[in-house]
Amino acid sequence: MATSPESEHPIKAYGYAARDTSGILSPLTFSRRATGETDIRFKVLYCGICHSDLHFVKNEWGFTKYPVTPGHEIVGVVTEVGSKVENFKIGDKVGVGCLVGSCRSCQSCASDYEQYCEKQVLTYGVPNFDGTQTYGGYSDHMVSDEHFVLRWPENLPLDSGAPLLCAGITTYSPLKYFGLDKPGTKVGVVGLGGLGHVAVKMAKAFGAEVTVFSTTSAKEKEAIEGLNADHFINSKDEQKMEAVRGTLDGIIDTVSANHPIAPLLNALTPHGKLVLVGAPEKPLEVASFSLIMGRKLVAGSNIGGIKETQEMLDFAAKHGITADIEVIPIDYVNTAMERLLKSDVRYRFVIDVANSIKAE
Repeated sequence: MATSPESEHPIKAYGYAARDTSGILSPLTFSRRATGETDIRFKVLYCGICHSDLHFVKNEWGFTKYPVTPGHEIVGVVTEVGSKVENFKIGDKVGVGCLVGSCRSCQSCASDYEQYCEKQVLTYGVPNFDGTQTYGGYSDHMVSDEHFVLRWPENLPLDSGAPLLCAGITTYSPLKYFGLDKPGTKVGVVGLGGLGHVAVKMAKAFGAEVTVFSTTSAKEKEAIEGLNADHFINSKDEQKMEAVRGTLDGIIDTVSANHPIAPLLNALTPHGKLVLVGAPEKPLEVASFSLIMGRKLVAGSNIGGIKETQEMLDFAAKHGITADIEVIPIDYVNTAMERLLKSDVRYRFVIDVANSIKAE
């Protein structure tokens, strides 16, 4: 007989979970492991709502096992540390992002790319090394090996900083890796949502000249006045897309809906890079000569390793980068998911977990 979530581990926990493909979240009592020698236990204060949470609770990627408690943009305060923990103490502010485990021995892990480890353990909804399921930050507390815990900068707000643990590293990492972090670089950002608005802030902090592409003209004011982007282009406007041909060193494409990429490739300079961080449902259609004639690159990027995520948090604190958020109580989460599906948020929901979650 399968072990119930309530009895897998000795420490009682409480959160919100989806139990079927409806994605409706409701209270769940489950359990977390005892604090191990290298573990950090912390009270969850805030947790961002990522669009991938919505995909996951509805099993849109096909591998969700229920019940599932989402949340991988988690910040909190340490309440217990294991006997061999070296870098944290009780009372420290900490964060946990998309990963809580990896093999720690493969080439990816040795190179600080835990996000590409074949044995990586996601923060929620997958089997941990002991065979039990991981549960995310829509819950009262978390436990994680200290290697996967981030030190929270003193001057970085907890609530508006939380989404950086996914949206921040997902955009910071490709800007760094693909050399789009140099002052004066001309960078495009496609989509102005949870990822896109942070991408603009990161690129501007690196000193880039930023062009925002969106199919919604109403977002021009938000892009230019609200986020300090240098240019805005409605990507449905063929004349304006033609005018930007051959001008951008790189583009960060954050859009998960199906959309044409040929016009974006045209906007790149020779040797330019189009980096995908969104995941459209249908395969891309790319004409080979659109790449060959300018030695252009279509690439992808997925979050970052733990070392780089810490680097990103410190960079964000130094430059005053946070997400634009709407703080909600935990019992509003289903409404928030409905609004997220309609893109009715500017630009990230963050759950005030500590002040709204109450165990039954």
